[in-house]
Amino acid sequence: MTDTSQARDKLALAADLPLEDGLRLYQQVAPQVGYAKVGLSLFVEHGPAAVAAFQKLGARVFLDLKLHDIPNTVELAAARAGALGVSLLTVHAAGGEAMLKAAVKGAREGARAKGHEAPRVLAVTVLTSMSAEDVTAVGFSGAPDVAALRLARLAVGAGVDGLVCSPREAEAFRRELGPTPFLCTPGIRPAGAAKGDQSRAETPAFAVRAGADLLVVGRPIHTAADPLSAARSIAEEVFTA
Repeated sequence: MTDTSQARDKLALAADLPLEDGLRLYQQVAPQVGYAKVGLSLFVEHGPAAVAAFQKLGARVFLDLKLHDIPNTVELAAARAGALGVSLLTVHAAGGEAMLKAAVKGAREGARAKGHEAPRVLAVTVLTSMSAEDVTAVGFSGAPDVAALRLARLAVGAGVDGLVCSPREAEAFRRELGPTPFLCTPGIRPAGAAKGDQSRAETPAFAVRAGADLLVVGRPIHTAADPLSAARSIAEEVFTA
């Protein structure tokens, strides 16, 4: 059997489930998956307790709140997130330079106040659920990849640590922005898997070859008859890509 331990830090479980189910699932796949992504549904229902529950299982927590508000409000929220000891925190790049700078400042100060390592602040460019028509409808000019790269440049210039993009944009981000930004790609679907509501999904191997540092996987693991085997299969693809 392939040793996939090196792939573990490149995989995050999207724990978009009731908390007890998400914790049970993470325990099953933890040998292959290093991060647990706590999103809006879990955080709205359980708040910081959801973060702490996954941390107790040894997970690095990816707090996916996609903050988007005036700079002062985002700074305060990011500081609270940093104080929780999360590893990753998302904000919307479309919030603009001042908001992005405030998020980074808040996250670092909140973490420092509690003695934690500062989380990476990741700016969401264009949601992977959005098609070209959706991008036009909300007022962005250009195709999704063009709009995403424009937002990525803005966010990196504002000092964020990384970016969230579809696997299809990752290669262009690497080419344009270099090796430094931490690239996170949701919308991961193994070959043959249903895409669901993801308009710009790709395989794990595609994402890794394009330059992604972290792959977020949800339904391909949630719906598997054997979640650990499904996670191992994805990890093997990541390892050999």
